[in-house]
Amino acid sequence: MILSLLRGLLRPGPPAALPEPPREAPAEGVLQLRFLGTAGFALTGSSTTLVLDPYLSRAGVGALLWGRLQVDEALLARELPVADAVLVGHSHFDHVLDAPALCRRTGATLYGSASTAMVAAAAGLDPAQMRVLSPGEQVTHGAARFKPLHSRHGRVFGRVPLPGELTRPPPWPPRLRDLPHGAVWLWAVELGGLKVLHVDSADWIAESLAGVQADILCLCAVGRQYRQGYTHDLIRQVGAKVVVPCHWDDFTVPFGQRPRQIPGVDLDAFVKEIEAAGAEAVVLGVGGTRSFVAETLRASPSR
Repeated sequence: MILSLLRGLLRPGPPAALPEPPREAPAEGVLQLRFLGTAGFALTGSSTTLVLDPYLSRAGVGALLWGRLQVDEALLARELPVADAVLVGHSHFDHVLDAPALCRRTGATLYGSASTAMVAAAAGLDPAQMRVLSPGEQVTHGAARFKPLHSRHGRVFGRVPLPGELTRPPPWPPRLRDLPHGAVWLWAVELGGLKVLHVDSADWIAESLAGVQADILCLCAVGRQYRQGYTHDLIRQVGAKVVVPCHWDDFTVPFGQRPRQIPGVDLDAFVKEIEAAGAEAVVLGVGGTRSFVAETLRASPSR
């Protein structure tokens, strides 16, 4: 199944958008959102930067099929010079691989599941920089508040890839198959005066989202067709005004090169679904940034 994904026909995506990483903190009441490719985002408020599911190292097809996955630490240092906390939604390679190295270099705390902690241990991260959370556990870190919400992994070509938990540290550097998904979480984040919901795999559990509202929804595109009403129902449940698609780009294309869509993703159709549900679609190229003013976004009428 994963081999089919990697060997499939790939479609062009939006042009690469790689300005220099933002260096100045935004003003109070402004949230700066940077799409890092795959399911990764950097969210920056006036005094705090959260990084979610960073995967910039982007191994090629050969390494994914037959080799070990290496972290590009120089790339991380250039593109993510600052991080206060790193949040991981599940422990597949394209969500967790770069997280321990980023925390080690920046001093950030890594928040995740028990499986994510096993990955961090394998990568040599100081246990003092790792915190295992339970679903619904609220955390305040600097100017940010966030909590993980119980979810489940979406399907790819009709199946859930690499299921299972890690009960001991995997080999390091790991192979693709060494990293099952472990617990799967959504992240509900409050920062810069706005509420963000990060959905890094194309499924969700309605009961876990009871009472959860989001101004901005970072929403996984790949595999959305396997859940009926995925886009419309989630937008309506959380009341999102803006949706930023993620996990639409081919993660074997090196960071900084023109992205391509992965098989099974139709970004144009996804945008139409988002707009039909009454939200604004904001499509960012890999490395692209958009700032949102809380007062303006909250005052804007729903579509």
